[in-house]
Amino acid sequence: QVQLVESGGGLVQAGGSLRLSCAVSGGIFRGNAMGWYRQAPGKQRELVAVMTTYGVTNLPNSFKGRFAISRDNAKNTVYLQMNSLKPEDTAVYYCRAYGLGDDYWGQGTQVTVSS
Repeated sequence: QVQLVESGGGLVQAGGSLRLSCAVSGGIFRGNAMGWYRQAPGKQRELVAVMTTYGVTNLPNSFKGRFAISRDNAKNTVYLQMNSLKPEDTAVYYCRAYGLGDDYWGQGTQVTVSS
């Protein structure tokens, strides 16, 4: 059974940093692209960052320079480093593994940024 388990969320002051982790189990990871998405209350889920199996990353301009995605294939884990956090970054952050016919999501981790 495939599982994606996010961790590392919490409450942080504006300007602070957090690193989210997503541990993947169940026989997938190395052949899959990995992504981080977020959903704020009353808003649609949006892409934050993706990384292909070859290590190519893509982040929307609004996150470039503040957020970074990385993966450790030995640990089947993908990370999202978030710096210079703003109150508008408050959301539930989700991990996604996709490609090769797969499309799996984690349960999400709450990030709250106080002003």
